[in-house]
Amino acid sequence: MKTSFLKNLDLHKKNEGTWTGLKALKSDTYIESFSPVDGKLIGSVSVTSKKDYEKVVNTAQKAFAEWRLFPAPKRGEIVRQYGMELRKYKESLGQLVSYEMGKSLQEGLGEVQEMIDICDFAVGLSRQLYGLSMHSERPLHRMYEQWHPLGIVGIISAFNFPVAVWSWNAMIAMVCGDVCIWKASEKTPLCAVACQNILHKVLKANKVPEGVSCIITGDYKVGEWMTHDSRVPLISATGSTRMGKIVGTAVAERLGRSLLELGGNNAIIVTDSADLNLVLTGALFGAVGTCGQRCTSTRRLIVHENLYNDVKSKLTKAYTQLKIGNPLNSKNHVGPLIDKTAVNNYLLALESAVDQGATVLVEGGVLKGKEYESGCYVKPCIIEAENSLPIVQHETFAPILYLLKYKGGVANAITIQNAVPQGLSSAIMTTNLREAESFLSSSGSDCGIANVNIGTSGAEIGGAFGGEKETGGGQGVRI
Repeated sequence: MKTSFLKNLDLHKKNEGTWTGLKALKSDTYIESFSPVDGKLIGSVSVTSKKDYEKVVNTAQKAFAEWRLFPAPKRGEIVRQYGMELRKYKESLGQLVSYEMGKSLQEGLGEVQEMIDICDFAVGLSRQLYGLSMHSERPLHRMYEQWHPLGIVGIISAFNFPVAVWSWNAMIAMVCGDVCIWKASEKTPLCAVACQNILHKVLKANKVPEGVSCIITGDYKVGEWMTHDSRVPLISATGSTRMGKIVGTAVAERLGRSLLELGGNNAIIVTDSADLNLVLTGALFGAVGTCGQRCTSTRRLIVHENLYNDVKSKLTKAYTQLKIGNPLNSKNHVGPLIDKTAVNNYLLALESAVDQGATVLVEGGVLKGKEYESGCYVKPCIIEAENSLPIVQHETFAPILYLLKYKGGVANAITIQNAVPQGLSSAIMTTNLREAESFLSSSGSDCGIANVNIGTSGAEIGGAFGGEKETGGGQGVRI
């Protein structure tokens, strides 16, 4: 496979994964990044030591003292320049995202486009950091509110969106006058280094103080240094519910602030008035896109009994037409899971579903052959089940879709949808306005995101993104 994009992004066999903004700190310990696409070693990235972590935080603290004094529009101008650089490197960075993470090239390019879009959005915000002025009850007294930056924003991102989630946080934090320390997933560390390489040029050209944007690399222990560090007032973390509970507890114990975006168990409700063409498109992409490794992936399809057999037949047929293989090949619809641990979790979920009494409609399994030599390619599958089964209540980060039947009115479907611990994304397919309004009402979907006649996957720049219940909390925190 041609990997010229690695050279374009200034990536090498050995890469420094600890940056104090403009300077990379060398290390004696490295982690290796293997591609789930072909199983090959892409490169290695240095692991941040405790000593180097202290250097990063101290440098970031010093940078904050200067950066907060930059006029907000000037900070916005620097973010604008980064957006322009991302446009130049979109193809190469998109290829890296696809190769290191395993999502399709179209999705990899789309993720970089989200970075560009959030830069544009943040530039606009840099001239709109307004506060309120209020009439005081005291005579000859003026009262107003003014927002101030917090300081260091710690960002912990997951492997499934290795670049976009960081940018959502970092670009807005930067225009607000905050500085950032990014702990990327150890499964996709090269993506973080590539982003820093591109940003480094912009920061250096604008004589920005070292420490405005830093990265640290390693396993959960490196992240723990940051979550327990009172010098980092806000932690934004994306990952599993289990991880979020640990992070949330650690940050709360020191009275810090946390912004958590955790697991999802997302459902599409299909009412008896639904347009089946929209149902098939939304359910198929939502369930198999990114090989089921989106936090907004469709896990459950709740179908009215009148349409159930029709939906089952059409969706089963559509699954047989899926092409699974190298995600850099645009002819393929589904790429690999991130690693063999994910594959094992997928297999365990299939076994559990059968043990719990569910019926397999479309068989799963691990694909064999030269094209699948990484051992990370699996078959998307469909399972008929009851919502109450333990495995259905659990989020499995893999392309497993549970098909559920409901009777009666839309209220019954909403009850089924809400009867899981998670509350991220939801959707309803209907041509009935009353059903749509019921779904969107305060007694409807209990998820942070509610969609009508589109699937559960996706997010838009400028709109709120986050969930309820075990999906996390703190989405209202301002940075």
